[in-house]
Amino acid sequence: MNADPWENNGGLDALEDRLGHRFKDRDIYIEALTHSSYANEHRGESVRPNERLEFLGDAVLDLLVSDMLIAERPDATEGDLSKTRSLLVSETSLSTIGSALGLGPLLRLGKGEELSGGREKKSLLADAFEAVLGAVYMDGGIDAARRLVEAHFFPVLAEPGLLGRRDFKTSLQELCQARGLGLPVYRVVEEEGPDHAKTFRVDLVVDGVRRGTGTGRNKKEAEQDAARIALDTLSLADEKIS
Repeated sequence: MNADPWENNGGLDALEDRLGHRFKDRDIYIEALTHSSYANEHRGESVRPNERLEFLGDAVLDLLVSDMLIAERPDATEGDLSKTRSLLVSETSLSTIGSALGLGPLLRLGKGEELSGGREKKSLLADAFEAVLGAVYMDGGIDAARRLVEAHFFPVLAEPGLLGRRDFKTSLQELCQARGLGLPVYRVVEEEGPDHAKTFRVDLVVDGVRRGTGTGRNKKEAEQDAARIALDTLSLADEKIS
C-alpha cells in the first residue's frame, strides 16, 4: 500500500523542493491543493477551495509568460506572441507541468472526484498548477513566481518547432465543445500521386458547414492542416462579432 503523501507533511515538503519555494504561510499552500469538491464535503471546517488562487495564478501566468516572450523573441509579431503564449498556457501544457510536479497525489479531493479519477484529469492538474502559482506569488512575491514560471517554461520555449507541434485537432475539438457545436468531421476528398509520395486533401465540416480544407503527405497531416485553418476561421469570426 502506498504511503500517504500528506503523512508528516512529507509530500508537501517534497513538493516545495520541486517548486523551489518554501512557504511561510502553510495555510495558503494547503488551500492551493484543495479542490472545491473537498471543500464542499467539509463545509463546517473552514476549508477554502483553491479557486481564488487559480484565478490569481492565471493572471500571474499570463503576465510572466508574456514578459518572458517579449524578452526572448524581440522580433516576433503580436500575432506570433499570442499564438505562442496560448500554446504555453494551454490546458495540455499546464496539466503536463502539474503532473511532472506531482500535484495529482497531493490534491485534496472529494470522494466523488476521487472515484472518478480526478487526480489524473487534465483540467484539475492545470487548475492546480495555476493555484499553486497564485499561492507562490502571494507568499513570496513576483520574483518567486517568476522563478517557478521560468523553470518550467524556458525549456519548452527553447525547443525548436514549438508552434509546429501544436495539436490543432484537439484544440478545435475543445473549442467546438465549449461552443456547443457538433464534433468536427473530417472527409478525405482527394488522393494524388504514387503510393510512396501521395498528397491527401481533407475537408473539415463543423456544425454542417465546411470550415477548411487541408493537405498533407498522409491523412493525419491533412486533418491537422484542416483543423489549423478552421481554428483561424473561427477565431476571425469571433473578432468580427466582438
